[in-house]
Amino acid sequence: MKTNEVPQDITYYEGEKRACYALNDEGKYVIVTSTGWSAEEVVNGLAVAELAANLEETRKAVLKGLKSPLLYHMERRQMIPEILAKTADIACFRVKRHFRPDVFAKLKSSVLDRYAHALALTLEELRTVPEK
Repeated sequence: MKTNEVPQDITYYEGEKRACYALNDEGKYVIVTSTGWSAEEVVNGLAVAELAANLEETRKAVLKGLKSPLLYHMERRQMIPEILAKTADIACFRVKRHFRPDVFAKLKSSVLDRYAHALALTLEELRTVPEK
């Protein structure tokens, strides 16, 4: 895309701008600002809606006692087990095991503290999920 073709539909970024790469008149890539474009708004909107639906399914599973609150908070922060494991300095297989409510309920406070710090939550927030 050329520099004069970079979309400037004031949509997704609510008036803010972001950097995009485009070709200038000399055929070199340069950074050009863009306020977004309508196709990007649609795609991002669909992705956000899917994330929200998945998070709601996880929340319901936690309330039914099928999953631990840890899984909900990890997904809420848009993390995957590998990222949470590295952030909390806990082995990935252990993180996945802690998604089981019976295992999560028995965790030591030192482990819960590491999760709470990695997810920027209090211990009380980590142990619960919103009712609605």
